[in-house]
Amino acid sequence: MYQKIILIGNLGRDPEMRYMPDGTAVTSFSVATSSRWTDRTSGQPREETTWFSVNVWGRQAETANQYLNKGSKVLVEGRLKSDPNTGGPRLWTRQDGTVAASYEVRADTIRFLTPKGEGSYAAAEYEEGSASDHQEDDIPF
Repeated sequence: MYQKIILIGNLGRDPEMRYMPDGTAVTSFSVATSSRWTDRTSGQPREETTWFSVNVWGRQAETANQYLNKGSKVLVEGRLKSDPNTGGPRLWTRQDGTVAASYEVRADTIRFLTPKGEGSYAAAEYEEGSASDHQEDDIPF
């Protein structure tokens, strides 16, 4: 069986990097993806934003932490990680009391899409090797 998700969106916050006890870097950041359409009934433009929590491991975690920042546009390829309690996305309650869902992604590949000159990096791609035996459950935060 095989699972793959591809996201293109913008970072909602600056990346946060931590290190595993064995020294492996883990960087986490949020990515917002948006869909826009015109409502057929009202003719009004509509927009829906979905947020993803992304974890990046190893050398590309260090690179992502160094070159990405809030607002950076990225393409993320990876796989969804379900909540072990529900088997679906992680559910949480917003400050206004409404329920929201958080989709977690373990990134295999990250491509920086912000054009050169608009960010602190040139377009690049980093692919995670399969050598890491770490799981998201091992993240120390």
